[in-house]
Amino acid sequence: MTIHAPLLLDVAGTRLNADDRRRLRHPLAGGLVLFARNFESRRQLTELCAEVKSLRDDLLICVDHEGGRVQRFRSDGFTALAPMRELGALWMRDRGDGAGALRATDAASAVGFVLGAELRACGVDLTLAPVLDLDWGDSRVIGDRAFHRDARVVTLLAKSVMHGLLRAGMAHCGKHFPGHGFVAADSHVDVPVDRRSLARILADDARPYEWLGNTLAAVMPAHVIYPRVDRHPAGFSERWLKEILRGRFGFTGAVFSDDLSMAGARRLEGRAIDYTEAASLALSAGCDLVLLCNQSLPEGATAIDELLDGLADAHSWQPDPDSEHRRLALLPQSAPLSWDELMHDPVYQHALESLP
Repeated sequence: MTIHAPLLLDVAGTRLNADDRRRLRHPLAGGLVLFARNFESRRQLTELCAEVKSLRDDLLICVDHEGGRVQRFRSDGFTALAPMRELGALWMRDRGDGAGALRATDAASAVGFVLGAELRACGVDLTLAPVLDLDWGDSRVIGDRAFHRDARVVTLLAKSVMHGLLRAGMAHCGKHFPGHGFVAADSHVDVPVDRRSLARILADDARPYEWLGNTLAAVMPAHVIYPRVDRHPAGFSERWLKEILRGRFGFTGAVFSDDLSMAGARRLEGRAIDYTEAASLALSAGCDLVLLCNQSLPEGATAIDELLDGLADAHSWQPDPDSEHRRLALLPQSAPLSWDELMHDPVYQHALESLP
């Protein structure tokens, strides 16, 4: 019986091949992350998820499905969801009597329910959403993925989205702790640096994580360096993850690393690091799960195998049974409606009518 299955992997196509099956059966594999390349139809997606579960029913099937430009499945019946900034704009309308804010929270719950119910009908367990970053206006990678500039608005709209997801039987993952919205650089291709003080970050960008301490199921830290707090990016920082997120904020859910193939995760203190070192450092710093995505493609076919073998032999981290409990807690606890049942569900139909 596995003690800790911390690795979330990816697959190259719309169906599993022999290498995918072998990797997903590995005792260190905790699940996978799906992308647009893994989708051609609802039927195919449902069959893919069922095959994954046939290998191991505890594997966690995840996807970045936020709405707007980050929505992996967009056809064959999936609802095209607006970017989260639209909910912030709805909040700002009719501010005199507060009606806009009330409509926005209800619409946000509808977004969460539609998003979660559609994914669950196809066999997906978890969406890596919502974004809790503040909309400072300069970030190229965050942009309209953020609800608003005001941390209070972000908190209440995100909580409403989470409520909708919960009604659909799906957990969630708030990202990117303690905040990616202030820096312009994109951590997919660069190593962003935020030079603000800890006090400023805690008073503003990190506030949603503090205020949602009793709501958040999972958190994903940013591949951003905050040098006035720690020399390491947040996802490799014990200070951010253990001292602040878990200690100061009392967070008890799961912590995901962001994708270790991103540029922001591949350099540490000015030197390049390999995937095994990156994964070991992230797990030792306080992550429960680490992602390595876009490496099952032909040009990176051996990277996942190297990480699985390397982490199994690594002595720089110790498996944590509590981490495994937190991973398993993210699996849905109820049976989903089938797609046909969902199309006739009055709750779902009302939610569709309430979307922004």
